[in-house]
Amino acid sequence: MGFVRNSWYVAGWSTEFAHSVQPVEIVGIPLVMFRDSRGALHALEDRCPHRLLPLSKGKLVGDAIQCGYHGMTFDGFGTCVRVPGQDNTPKSANVPSFPVEERHGVVWVWMGDPAAADPAAIFDIPELSQDGWHLHHGGHLHIEAHYLNVAENLVDPAHVSFVHPTTLGNASSEDIPVHVSTSGSIIRAWRWIRDAPPVGFFQAFGGFDGNVDRWHYYDLHLPSTAVIDFGSIDTSENCPEDERHRGVRVFALHFVTPVNENETIDHWMHLRNTAVGDEAASARMDALLAAAFQEDKDILEAIHIAEQRPQTRRPVRIAIDKGPNVYRKRIRELIEAEAVEDLGEPVAPVFVQHD
Repeated sequence: MGFVRNSWYVAGWSTEFAHSVQPVEIVGIPLVMFRDSRGALHALEDRCPHRLLPLSKGKLVGDAIQCGYHGMTFDGFGTCVRVPGQDNTPKSANVPSFPVEERHGVVWVWMGDPAAADPAAIFDIPELSQDGWHLHHGGHLHIEAHYLNVAENLVDPAHVSFVHPTTLGNASSEDIPVHVSTSGSIIRAWRWIRDAPPVGFFQAFGGFDGNVDRWHYYDLHLPSTAVIDFGSIDTSENCPEDERHRGVRVFALHFVTPVNENETIDHWMHLRNTAVGDEAASARMDALLAAAFQEDKDILEAIHIAEQRPQTRRPVRIAIDKGPNVYRKRIRELIEAEAVEDLGEPVAPVFVQHD
């Protein structure tokens, strides 16, 4: 289907980028990223306009990147500042640059028309800046699967009972209906499981002695950022749906970055209103969540392999597919709108070589 280009995508955590060249691929476009001496991050297409050697095979010289083949050198905005052995610089000897922003320790890159890049459109939720919440960067899950399948999994509470029976789900939720809302810009799927045993995660972190009411709210922000609001509260509290803050509540944030048609990176972190300031608890949560997300990875990679084989019929659709179906439709519409605007399918710029 292709990719939505006019969007902010996560390249990684701020701590992962230093004053050195680092290759990153997003929506099929190879980038080279680096910090300059002031700490500002830059992202350029990872291709020298001369002989097309990836610039990530070169090195930094001050605040510029030098190609490792013939030494052509480019500043952080892609402007050629040196061609060894000659005084003049060809007008087309530049490299496309991509806007970069950092928020809450997360690095975002705009992969579309630079003129359309709006920092105000970068994903945010109020809890990221509120007291009483603990933000912890988790890890990166490299998945050999198409990003649409990965994102669909993050608006699908129904899979939890079967894929994560010992960590995030259990049998008590198998037949609980999933509600879906697609009326707004965010696709939401959710359900409550009332008066049931706590799942493994909240057995470890909730301190519950008896049954709980627990919830899953899956919010999918286009094109591929998901917020999973999940938690538990003692059944005796009779908690209304809009008072989830009274319980033990966790937001799992998934920043799904399409690498190419066959690879995806799920950058994940979590916010919580329990064990605030306790980094030992963060490490234990990381271990539990990483185990659960590995279960997703195994399923998604197996599906991707199956999709490459010849198909004898269309997949069957059931009630829980409403969210994923709407998601695919909206992604297709965004891609088509970009193609119309550009009078053709968006492609990476191609530069003519100069002798």
